[in-house]
Amino acid sequence: MVQVRQPRRVQAYDGELGAAVARAQDGDETAFAFAYRIVQPGLLGYLRGLVGDDAEDVASDAWLEIARDLGRFKGDGAGFRGWTSTIARHRALDHLRRQRVRPRAGGTEQDVLDLPSRHSTHEEALESLSTERALELVRGLPRDQAEAVLLRVVVGLDGPAAARVLGKRPGAVRTAAHRGLKRLAHQLGVAGESDKGVTNEASPTLGKSK
Repeated sequence: MVQVRQPRRVQAYDGELGAAVARAQDGDETAFAFAYRIVQPGLLGYLRGLVGDDAEDVASDAWLEIARDLGRFKGDGAGFRGWTSTIARHRALDHLRRQRVRPRAGGTEQDVLDLPSRHSTHEEALESLSTERALELVRGLPRDQAEAVLLRVVVGLDGPAAARVLGKRPGAVRTAAHRGLKRLAHQLGVAGESDKGVTNEASPTLGKSK
């Protein structure tokens, strides 16, 4: 199975992020602002995939909770991204419930598509898109795939961290991420030989009512 790589730009900042969070827990407001600048772009992209145009409002609510509970956090930079993603996800689901709109579940484990065995064009497909276009396509995926892609590729979490955010097994999250990335590549017409025969059926959309 092809591995979903964390964005190098995210990994490069994890050491600095962890140090900044530790200082912020001691009351350093500048350090908290630094941590915010590192985490916010990925977090906002994740929320846009969940709630669309309401992402900034939901992110603001999430950061209020993050700031309030910062003293309870224990972990490194990567752990902080996972913790903040969990908080943001809870706020997003609360937002959707308030609107009486529930994210729709995707397919079952039994309909897992064949995964490519060699070179992956999935991440290349995302990288070739503008941010808005990429998120628009991701929002068209089933919920399990969309959240897995957003957490793995946009937020930059590894498999176990993304699984903790979603409350699922790491294997299920890896499968969902690969299915979603493969579907995106197919939609863009950049699927490889191993992707032939995959149908491009309409998918339920995040934020749409049943």
